Amino acid sequence: MILGIGADLANIDRIQGTMDRFGDRFIQRIFTPREQVKANSRPMAVAATYAKRWAAKEACSKALGTGLRMGIAWKDMAVSNLYSGQPVMHVTGWAAARLAEMTPPGHEAVIHVTLTDDHPWAQAFVVIEARPIKDTE
Repeated sequence: MILGIGADLANIDRIQGTMDRFGDRFIQRIFTPREQVKANSRPMAVAATYAKRWAAKEACSKALGTGLRMGIAWKDMAVSNLYSGQPVMHVTGWAAARLAEMTPPGHEAVIHVTLTDDHPWAQAFVVIEARPIKDTE
């Protein structure tokens, strides 16, 4: 069953402008070290990489049913990539607590995320699914 859906559209030029204005302070406040490594590994697309992750965090907070309020922190949500390139959303802190709260008993939560960009836009969709836990006995 679907527990939540979120979407967000971010302007890559706006993220670049924020990076130019606030520099490392902005990056350290919003993005995890792993997300920073990913962005810095793409020298021609640093702002686009950050913009996609910004959009993913916004979309995830919407799928959690809160938006960025109620104690959720930017770093409570983080995107990494599998070896195949598929993005994966990780939640910790308050976001993980909210996810556990909204997951029905006997189910496990699975967060699906997809990212795309086409300058000047970056977009993310997040779907939170509750899957029944299979009895292994």
